Amino acid sequence: MAKTKTPAKPKTGKQKLAAAAPSAPNIDIGIKEGDRKKIADGLARFQADAFTLYLKTHNFHWNVTGSMFNSLHTMFETQYTEQWAALDDVAERIRALGFNAPGSYREFAALTSIAEEPGLSDSADWREMVRQLVAANEAVCRTARHVLDVADDADDAPTEDLMTQRLQTHEKYAWMLRSLLQ
Repeated sequence: MAKTKTPAKPKTGKQKLAAAAPSAPNIDIGIKEGDRKKIADGLARFQADAFTLYLKTHNFHWNVTGSMFNSLHTMFETQYTEQWAALDDVAERIRALGFNAPGSYREFAALTSIAEEPGLSDSADWREMVRQLVAANEAVCRTARHVLDVADDADDAPTEDLMTQRLQTHEKYAWMLRSLLQ
């Protein structure tokens, strides 16, 4: 059996990146490789939180019942539709930084900060759905703030802008949902 030759170690950061992603050309967008990695890692965690929230919101849209059915069914649909579109922007930013975006349930489950809660029974109160969505939106906000800080330290304006937009959206969703419980 023939031995395979071990490739030589790269000599520069650009070569090291190319070795890590051999099919991609070197990336030189003005952000150091280590900083891009930290940002991409944070964005992956953000995406996992955002996807978990998306699933929860869509689930509750399907399963809400009771006196608030019409209002919440419509509100949840508006929110999950917007969330779905935003997931693509986050994944594309991770790719622009030179890293793979998470895209499987297993990856999302490993990366998310949102606790998995058991499914709700047929008689679940809409208030519990709203409570869970408030908590999940707030978790997404906390993750976005962390990524925003990392991006700010690396002078990554596009990621800062993206996280600022997501913060505005999820803070608004948390406020709107929280107001239903007051």
